[in-house]
Amino acid sequence: MADRDVTRRTLVAFVDVNIIPMDSSHVLTGHTVIVQGDRITQLGPKKEVRVPAEAFVISASGKYLMPGIAEMHGHLPEVGAPAGLVESVLFLYLANGVTTVRGMKGSPGQLELRERVNRGEIVGPTLYLAGPGLGDWIRSADEAERRVREEKAAGWDLLKVHPGLTREAYDAMVRTAREVGMRFGGHIPAEVGLLHALEMRQETIEHLDGYLEYLDGYKRSVDQWDLDAIARRTRDAGVWIVPTMSVVEAALGLVPLDTLRGYPELKYLPMAQLKEWTDLYEERIYPTLPGKPVREQAIANRRRLVKALNDNGVRILFGTDSPQLFNVPGFSIRREIGLMAGAGMTPYEILRSATKTVGEYFTGKDKFGTIAVGNRADLILLEKNPLKDVANIANPLGVMVGGGWLSQKDIREKLTAISRQLSSKASK
Repeated sequence: MADRDVTRRTLVAFVDVNIIPMDSSHVLTGHTVIVQGDRITQLGPKKEVRVPAEAFVISASGKYLMPGIAEMHGHLPEVGAPAGLVESVLFLYLANGVTTVRGMKGSPGQLELRERVNRGEIVGPTLYLAGPGLGDWIRSADEAERRVREEKAAGWDLLKVHPGLTREAYDAMVRTAREVGMRFGGHIPAEVGLLHALEMRQETIEHLDGYLEYLDGYKRSVDQWDLDAIARRTRDAGVWIVPTMSVVEAALGLVPLDTLRGYPELKYLPMAQLKEWTDLYEERIYPTLPGKPVREQAIANRRRLVKALNDNGVRILFGTDSPQLFNVPGFSIRREIGLMAGAGMTPYEILRSATKTVGEYFTGKDKFGTIAVGNRADLILLEKNPLKDVANIANPLGVMVGGGWLSQKDIREKLTAISRQLSSKASK
């Protein structure tokens, strides 16, 4: 995305706004927030904060200002993607208030993309990137150790654990990662198993991987005692969980293909992507699925597990696995939010998983996730209070990231341009 798509200001003042700081579930009414560059420099009641004469003023009486959302299991286009696709994907995140993305599949070119965003050459969310990862292609402990050192030296932010990694190689990865100071998270390989991953304190577990296998959750309704027990064990291990509920429910075939293909936001991605997902669903996913009662049981257990994890103090990190299987970057947060609410999480708990908890996860990297002086000014301006109804997060009035302001008008115009460009290409 070019700089012309964002309005850069040295000083910005949000005046008479209701702040949702996300350090708790309270709201600070009638406040002013001053942003200089990419940092919050001052905030307080509007009568106590002087707005500099040179500031760009955003009058926000009755509106709500909250921290930007984080996508903690996202993906970026790989090298060779169609021209403009990378910039479009970054914009789709921002258009929905996603100002931080933890990319979970490293590929050539992503590290340079991260640096270009950091330098302001491309406007996009702050990127934290997993390397190419370790899976069944790693044949030995020595190879696992070598790969960890290579990814650390290359500058990746974390290691991605893929299925198929042997227990020997996994343990070597963990040992070396701790030695060199490299974070790691991802799947639970079958040979490793959930309990060993918890014992080794795998930092994040994606998709609730390994839990239903451990709980025999595909065959029975799991007892609440068992759910609470494994939740407490997860909490005590200090492991963070990224549930990615919407993509898993789609992959289990409980959302009809016609419904998936009918999502209006698909117009913001190339037709080739839609065809790829359709082919994947029809040819590889759906034909291999177990019977519907088994899948329904699995989903019911997953939803109860999310609630048990949350209720027992496990740190939940918000993620949707976009763009994967009809999950469009940015737009996918709306369905994930709905499913988390359906699992019993409150609006504050859901939003906390995407803001404050993410800031805690990245402690030492930067300060963000709450609205406070000194924090990164990743901000979303909303018409209505999302603590009353979390769905109010959709269609932001504006988004601030990297010292730039995207108004609702800017967002709509850019989305229209993306859709028209893709439509024009498809008709040729």
